[in-house]
Amino acid sequence: MSEKVDQARTQHIAGLAKLKIADQELAQFTDQLNEMLAMLDKLEAVDTEGVTPTYSVTDQLNVLRPDVANNWGERDALLRNAPESVDGLIRVPTIIDESEDK
Repeated sequence: MSEKVDQARTQHIAGLAKLKIADQELAQFTDQLNEMLAMLDKLEAVDTEGVTPTYSVTDQLNVLRPDVANNWGERDALLRNAPESVDGLIRVPTIIDESEDK
């Protein structure tokens, strides 16, 4: 399956990943890439005939609650905690002051 990776290919892969590899590290990374590819060769040799593929390690599916709007009835308590409110809304300081525009 795997071809032996040389230093030029390691440099090319690093460039695709936007990584800079120093010249003194190039040999080490090339060896590591070749070791990883050798591990893949070992996995490819395993007989998986008749083995059901595992897509998830748990038997639970996405456990989601329904997305339903809920009025918690906390509006008045919230407004009591606000420093200032107007017409049932929280008043906040002005962020953009257009009065200084010329």
